Amino acid sequence: MVTTSGTVQGKPSVRRREHPARPITPTTGIRRIPVNTGPRADAWLRPYVLGLVALDLLAALLAALAGTTVRFHDALLAHSTTPYLLLTLVLPPVWIVFVHLGGGYERRFLGVGTEEYRRVAVAGAVLAATVAIGAYAVKFDLARGYVVVALPLVVLLSLGLRYARRKALHRRRRAGSCMSGVVVVGYSRSASDLIRRFRDENYHGMRVVGVCLPQQEDDVTEVEGCPVLGSFTDTATVAALVGADTVAVLACPEMDGAELRRLAWELEKTGTDLTVASALMEVAGPRTTIRPVAGLPLLHVEHPELEGTRRLVKGAFDRCAAALALLVLSPLFLVLSVLIRSEGGGPAFFRQTRVGRGGTEFTVYKFRTMVVGADALKALLQPRNEHDGVLFKMRRDPRVTPVGAWLRRYSLDELPQLVNVVRGEMSLVGPRPPLPEEVAQYGHDVRRRLVVKPGMTGLWQVSGRSDLSWEESVRLDLRYVENWSLTLDIQILWKTWSAVIRGAGAY
Repeated sequence: MVTTSGTVQGKPSVRRREHPARPITPTTGIRRIPVNTGPRADAWLRPYVLGLVALDLLAALLAALAGTTVRFHDALLAHSTTPYLLLTLVLPPVWIVFVHLGGGYERRFLGVGTEEYRRVAVAGAVLAATVAIGAYAVKFDLARGYVVVALPLVVLLSLGLRYARRKALHRRRRAGSCMSGVVVVGYSRSASDLIRRFRDENYHGMRVVGVCLPQQEDDVTEVEGCPVLGSFTDTATVAALVGADTVAVLACPEMDGAELRRLAWELEKTGTDLTVASALMEVAGPRTTIRPVAGLPLLHVEHPELEGTRRLVKGAFDRCAAALALLVLSPLFLVLSVLIRSEGGGPAFFRQTRVGRGGTEFTVYKFRTMVVGADALKALLQPRNEHDGVLFKMRRDPRVTPVGAWLRRYSLDELPQLVNVVRGEMSLVGPRPPLPEEVAQYGHDVRRRLVVKPGMTGLWQVSGRSDLSWEESVRLDLRYVENWSLTLDIQILWKTWSAVIRGAGAY
């Protein structure tokens, strides 16, 4: 007989046997599982890379033609243009070589993250430098107009086409294809967190096909619906039998350096990737670097940069962008104000006290989405709160007006917060601005959110908004606080558009 404990507020879902004895095979000591003799789960990779090569060839050809047309539009067939027409034919294969040498086709960078785009951009810079040095060395008077158009355009076109192909890949992954099989190694609680993360963020292309737990958790048969197939010592055999592409080892004392080295040797035989998740990666991942000391690869953790020049640059960027947005969106503000006031009267704007950086209180501005006097009704609705933790959320809040529901769906009610950004009370990107009564319930760790300015959008906005649990929203806010950068802000702002258009998690 099997008993099950469900998932409540982030608790792991595990299935245990009343009698912990495992059914084992006579030879391997692992649970009986079907041997996977089919193709590996990463069979999609080769066609995907070939598609990228074709797109990069197309980008280079179009860029070269554009450069030639712009520079010699009045004499395309003249004798002086012959070298450039030849260069148009040479540039595509040369571009492929530079991207390949720069790591633009490496599997580990494809599908997620910005590293793929960064490597393509670096390849473009190296190509431009090579062309300039080569033209000088052979004394070829290369037309500046051609270079200024063709070389930047090849990078921009490649990045744009790769972005479109990545989005197509993400759509296929949401449908369940183009996934890589993963065997997770660690304790059940850590494994549960990772499995849920992979399911929530399926665009990473990771599907957990099995779990290996320590001997002391021998009675566990399932973690988040994924079968437990063996113990730590069975990992390599389990990965081979299920045809896994990757083994993910979570932080646990049993998997020390010697054990990891032996596991790497075994996985090398089948070409299975090995990844190790340090306990530091959740919060301090981007701030960790490996420093070899006495032959040991030690992880060095940099302190988060909460002051200094980067903070000043972020503040200047926020205020300038918010001021420009207010200027451009002023006609929309007028239209929305009229719509709100036409619905039963009342003010168009709503003011509320929120807590900002360092615990300082300020007045936040929003378009009114509820009936007048909504705060007085909150206590009556508290028993119907659908959110865990300290937040109050209802999918069908009776206080929300019809126009207000539409504004909330597309986050238009947040636009007046641009005034708070211009005044320096908020940032464009940051943790969610909390209410004073919410802050009063914060624990010591959660108060870490208050060391930076709150934001109009953030990781919570692009990861599910109100659909997130309290625990998940705190985790995302802390991740941002510890690892913020202007580049990350721009990425979040870019992703906010798609999150707002989908309207998911907004209520």
